[in-house]
Amino acid sequence: MLKPTQTILFLWLVACSSVSFANEAKTPSLPNFIIIMADDLGYGDLSCYGNKSFKTPRLDQLAKEGLSFTDFHSSGPVCSPTRAGLMTGRYQQRASVPGVINADPKKNRHHGLQLVEKTIAEYLKKAGYTTGCFGKWHLGYLEKYNPVHQGFDTFKGYVSGNIDFHNHLDRMGFHDWWENTKRKRVKGYSTHLITKNTIEFIQENHKKPFFAYVAHEAPHTPYQGPNDPAFRVEGKAVGEPRSREFKLRALKEMIQEMDKGIGEIVDKVKELGIEKNTLVMFFSDNGATSFGFNGVLRGTKGQLFEGGHREPAIAWWPGKIEPDTKTDAMAITLDITPTLLDLAGVQDQKITSTFDGKSLKKVFLNNGTFDDRALFWEFGKQRAARIGDWKYIQFARNLKGPGLFNLKTDLSEKNNLAKQHPERLKALMKAWENWKKTVSLNATPQSKTSPYSKKKR
Repeated sequence: MLKPTQTILFLWLVACSSVSFANEAKTPSLPNFIIIMADDLGYGDLSCYGNKSFKTPRLDQLAKEGLSFTDFHSSGPVCSPTRAGLMTGRYQQRASVPGVINADPKKNRHHGLQLVEKTIAEYLKKAGYTTGCFGKWHLGYLEKYNPVHQGFDTFKGYVSGNIDFHNHLDRMGFHDWWENTKRKRVKGYSTHLITKNTIEFIQENHKKPFFAYVAHEAPHTPYQGPNDPAFRVEGKAVGEPRSREFKLRALKEMIQEMDKGIGEIVDKVKELGIEKNTLVMFFSDNGATSFGFNGVLRGTKGQLFEGGHREPAIAWWPGKIEPDTKTDAMAITLDITPTLLDLAGVQDQKITSTFDGKSLKKVFLNNGTFDDRALFWEFGKQRAARIGDWKYIQFARNLKGPGLFNLKTDLSEKNNLAKQHPERLKALMKAWENWKKTVSLNATPQSKTSPYSKKKR
């Protein structure tokens, strides 16, 4: 029989436990995030975005069950810049990653996303998330720039801009498949490996909040379907002399294999019963090449016409995002980092004030939009600015003088209105110049010295 003092202690412990369990029950669990990025996928490359050549049923289903964007953009028209913007939530020019980090040691292979830059993985890890990066990094070839040094608990993928889908050699002939900071020889088609590793990560971490960054290689070159042979050679750079017919057939298979894999990832989320607590978002890093399909848009990858940076984008979150809806909210890849932090409940003014992107929470949950938003692009000599429906572009291919287009009535950018609206053009040009000064101020410097020599491989 308990003594009076023991009875009091017992009742106190029971009361504390009840309060603890009650508080635990009231505390909502943090949402999981799966961010999927395609590589060189055009605005019209999915059947739910108008592709009539072949079907992408799993992404079509994701769009039907979720939200589709009609005015979503990458922050750059090529790989590395967009990824730097995505990871930091800031224009890539602030991180001095305005162009591609090249595989060639004679160029800028020694550059990368400097460690002083804070990534979405670092923010989420500090908030209690387990983080994983699967697939393409392209933000630094050197080991010091590896994703595990930039907030990711796990990295399985490649650090270059592209690899042979089968033997995993980059275009200079370097073997490029990593598990964290160690190179590893693995067998398998890169698209399948990315899917497999993502599913394993979700399975292992589904009982706690996780962030999976799934960076697909498809449909970037080299054009290889799952049954095509490897062609790159270790130790040397080789070209890809294949017919247009071969590439178009391979491109179709590459997109469809990615589509299938995304479906398998979503199936795993549903199988584990975590779909109502998991946001899945899909988009591309830039527009399609001439082999892909950008719909009615002018231009391709590497250009600042809409075809270079307007992307298909889908957000899926059962129970939170209304199914089969579309939004014309003007959004950009810079928005992903502030969006995830907002949804995770990270309230830190010092952090959020540094972002160039905006949270898409109200777009996801309330079908909201943004008023008078301004977006800017720069690639090489090309420049572009967008405020509302009006877009300014200059130094673009096959464009004489500055261009001014009303995208609401001229999405294909065919009718240059620069002469009809000189004051509007002047205002947009000035806005771009002011933006350029801002992002160049105190930009993180890149290393000027390279550790590579002609003899090293």
